[in-house]
Amino acid sequence: MRMSKKTIMPKLRFQEYISTGEWCVHNLGNISEHITEKVGNKQLITLSISAGTGFVSQAEKFSRDISGNQYKNYIHLRKGELSYNKGNSKKFPQGCIYELKDYDEAAVPNAFVSFRLHDDFVAGFYKGYFENNFHGEQLKKFITSGARSDGLLNINPTDFFSIILPTPKEKEEQQKVADCLTSLDELIAAENKKLALLKTHKKGLMQKLFPADGKSVPEWRFPEFRDCEEWKEKNLSSLCDMQAGTFIPASDINDKKENDMHPCYGGNGLRGYTYSSTHSGEYPIIGRQGALCGNVIYAAGDFHATEHAVVATAKSKIVAKWLYYLLISLNLNQYAIGQAQPGLSVQVLEKTAACAPYDEREQKKIAVCLSALDHLINVQTEKIEALKLHKKGLMQGLFPSIGEVIK
Repeated sequence: MRMSKKTIMPKLRFQEYISTGEWCVHNLGNISEHITEKVGNKQLITLSISAGTGFVSQAEKFSRDISGNQYKNYIHLRKGELSYNKGNSKKFPQGCIYELKDYDEAAVPNAFVSFRLHDDFVAGFYKGYFENNFHGEQLKKFITSGARSDGLLNINPTDFFSIILPTPKEKEEQQKVADCLTSLDELIAAENKKLALLKTHKKGLMQKLFPADGKSVPEWRFPEFRDCEEWKEKNLSSLCDMQAGTFIPASDINDKKENDMHPCYGGNGLRGYTYSSTHSGEYPIIGRQGALCGNVIYAAGDFHATEHAVVATAKSKIVAKWLYYLLISLNLNQYAIGQAQPGLSVQVLEKTAACAPYDEREQKKIAVCLSALDHLINVQTEKIEALKLHKKGLMQGLFPSIGEVIK
C-alpha cells in the first residue's frame, strides 16, 4: 500500500499511543475499494442519505420508494461500508459521507460513491473527519460549477478518492478514538431521547389541560377547580389585544447581541438584535408570516416585534403565560392563508374561538405547571448543547485540522 510522505500528529492522544510516533497521511483511494456491485434481482431495502442524519429508508424520506426502473442499477451495500452523497446541503455544501450501520445490507443509488475500507482501517475513526467536513474542504477545488440538473455536484470518483486522511499507524489507536466518539454519540442520543420524551409529555399534558374541540372543560382539572363552572367560549379578541409589530430595516438587525441591544422577533421567531424596542414586559408573540406562521413564542423584557409578528396583550384577569399556552394549544397555523408565503391576519386571529376558565387562579395553576415542564425542557436542551460543544472541542484535539494537513 502506497503511503504519502506527509506526516502529522493531533494535539490529543491516548497515553498508550504517544510513543508510536506520527500519523501517516493516506489518500482515501489507497485505503479503500470502490464498490460497483449492482443489486440486480436481489430484493433489498432502498436507502437514501439525509445530511446530518445518515442513511434513511426512501419510504421514510420521500414517503415512497423512488428507485423505480433504476433499482437494478442500485449499488449493493453491506454493513460497515460507506457512501458519499454528492448532493449539497447547508450542513455539507460539498456532500456528506456515512457508514451503513443499521442494516446488514441495502440498495443505495448508483449516483452515490460507495466504498469499503481495507481491513486495517476503522470506519468509526474516519467518521470524525466526515462529520467535520474534512472531505468537503478538499473537494471544493474540484467543483467548477453548480449542481447538475439532478441536484448532484460535479465531482467524479477519481477526484473524490484523492482526498487525504491522516491516520494512526496502529489500528488499535483508530479503534480507541472511534470508541471514544461512539460513547459520546450514544450519550448525546440518550439525552436527545429524554428531551423528546419531555416534549411528548408536554404535548400530551396540554391536550389534557385545555378543552378538546367541541368541549367546554378540559379532561383534567386541578382538584380545587373540579367543582367550578365550565370554561367560557370566547373569541380571542375578548382575551387579548393583538397588534402587528413595526417594520425595521434588515440592516438594523445584528446577528450577535451587543451592549444595550434587545431581541428582535419576526414571523420565524428570533431574528437577531436591535437597539430599538417596541414593547417592554411579558407577551406571547405569534408569527403571522413566514415558514413558522402560527408559531407562538414568549417574550420578556424589552424587545422589538417586526411587522411579520403579532404581539398579544392579555386583558384584565387573563394571565399572560396562560394565554401563551392557550395560543399554542389552538394550532393557529391552520388558519393561515397561502402556500409559498403563508400568512395570518390580525382580524382572523381576533375571531378565533377559544375557551377560558372563569377563575384567574386556574389560569395561573396551569401556567405554573407547564412553565415547570418548559424549564425541564430548557435544562435538557442546554445539557445536550453542552455535550455537543464538548464533542466539538474533543474532536479538534483528537484530529488534526485541515489547515495543518493541507498547506
